[in-house]
Amino acid sequence: MLGLQDNSIFFAYILSIASALICVLYGILNWNRGADNEADEIRSEQEWENEEEAINETL
Repeated sequence: MLGLQDNSIFFAYILSIASALICVLYGILNWNRGADNEADEIRSEQEWENEEEAINETL
């Protein structure tokens, strides 16, 4: 039945299902983490882009 000839096969099934559940839980818990700094990142990228344009104009 299901290829369960040995306990190690049973544990492999259990561990693969458990790891998939852990991955799903981790994804749900960390879905929007890091979005708090998005405005700061956009602002710093815009400043960097402005500095790069100024350097290119002087060249």
